[in-house]
Amino acid sequence: MILETDRLQIIPCTKETVQIAINQNYNNGPQIANYLEDLTKDSSLLYWGCWIVVRKSDDRVIGDIGFKGKPDENLAVEVGYGFLEEYWGKGYATEAVEALIMWAFNTSKVEKVKAETLKDNYGSIRVLEKLGMQRIDQTESMVNWKIDKKSYLK
Repeated sequence: MILETDRLQIIPCTKETVQIAINQNYNNGPQIANYLEDLTKDSSLLYWGCWIVVRKSDDRVIGDIGFKGKPDENLAVEVGYGFLEEYWGKGYATEAVEALIMWAFNTSKVEKVKAETLKDNYGSIRVLEKLGMQRIDQTESMVNWKIDKKSYLK
């Protein structure tokens, strides 16, 4: 399964698909390697972890996105994302997160999507605001967000 937007392909990470990122020397942190290790232990995590974001115009891996695990008992998942700095401010994160949220809500296993961001990460805050996520609380350093299926799909 590959999610497609106008400009992006969003590909779930597996041992096979991660080769795309490896071949391009993509390294944006340990989350992909950690997820692949967890996936070997529990195949039901497929789709509920890392996905690679590929720009269609040049087949370039520009970031990764995903969930921090399967839906919980409240049918909620947390989304996270990271993009290479040269691709910030171009709408790619918004486009990719929107596609992943829509996919999650269409699985019938998710009723709420959560996110968290540093309180001074204004780019990420803007992404979540554009997608209609609501601030639910804030600590000294983090802001927590959510959106529910009914609000999102109306």
